[in-house]
Parts: sequence; structure tokens; C-alpha cells
Amino acid sequence: MPAAQLPWLYLFAAGLFEIAWAVSMKYSNGLTRPLPTALTFGFGFVSFYLLSLATERLPIGTSYAVWTGIGAVGTAILGMVLFSESYHWLRLASILLVVGGIVGLRLTAAS
Repeated sequence: MPAAQLPWLYLFAAGLFEIAWAVSMKYSNGLTRPLPTALTFGFGFVSFYLLSLATERLPIGTSYAVWTGIGAVGTAILGMVLFSESYHWLRLASILLVVGGIVGLRLTAAS
């Protein structure tokens, strides 16, 4: 893998860990269940750490937007799948808009 791609790999992984901590937070029932609570903090730490590695080489604005976008899209999709949240067409269209923003930021990034 080219060195220029490594920060993007960190950023993608950080986004996946953001999804993991958000979902584990839901399972923690207000941080009252020990295992999901521990997972929430552990996944959150890994997510922030990987984000910090990505921001060493990528612009902070791009990194943060992509990180939150991955987290928002993944968490919204898992909310629908795991927690029976709404599949309303406007919600799905909004998720696609966020994905489009993530792709646009990646395509216009310098590295």
C-alpha cells in the first residue's frame, strides 16, 4: 500500500470504530451495563487514536468530516437493522447525500 493511502486507511478504520462505540453505547442502556459500557469507551479510544493518526497527514476538516460521515452513515444503517429504526425514503436519501459528501471529500483530497 502506498504511504499516501495509509492515513485514509486509519481514517476509515476510525470511522468503523466510531460506529462500534455508538452501537455499543446503545446496548449499554445509559452506561449502566458493564460490558457494553467498557466496549463503548474502548472503541471510542481506538476511534480517536486512529483519527489522530490520520490527521497527521490529512487536513483536519476533511478528516473530521469523513470520520463523522462514516460514523453517521454506519450508525444510521445499523440503527435500522438492529433497532428497527425508520426506513423512510427521506432518511435513506439523506444517508446517500452523506455518502456522496464523503466520496467528494476523498476525491478532492490532496493526499
